[in-house]
Amino acid sequence: MFFDKTRDDLRRDWLTAWQRHAAQLPLTPLEAQLVDLIALHPEYHAWLERGDEVLQHEFAPEGGRINPFLHLSMHMALREQVGTDRPQGIRAVHARLAARSDVHEAEHQMMEALGRALWEAQRAGRMPDERIYLEDLQRLASR
Repeated sequence: MFFDKTRDDLRRDWLTAWQRHAAQLPLTPLEAQLVDLIALHPEYHAWLERGDEVLQHEFAPEGGRINPFLHLSMHMALREQVGTDRPQGIRAVHARLAARSDVHEAEHQMMEALGRALWEAQRAGRMPDERIYLEDLQRLASR
């Protein structure tokens, strides 16, 4: 389960999946999902191929570099939300946005709302407000 893993454990999951893919080894269903997402981001391939050194890399906001692990994990979170339709209505928002371009671009658009919801929750010391999050996504889809 993800809840008992450290940051390094989660990062290792991404790296291991990519290494197993590169070595043409069998993948678990989760590893296959991770590899599918990494494949959509060729800008991360060479970086991940550096191996274990990427596990300890820090991504300070002032550095201006996107954290690949966070970016990819947000894709996973969105796919889980869409798959379970939680918050209820997110699947329809995703479909609307994907119809305008594609699934990957829809997820990139939705990440801003997810990031805001998580940041607000962390700042307030509470769980994310699904209603506000969904309303933010619906505004995005209605533009």
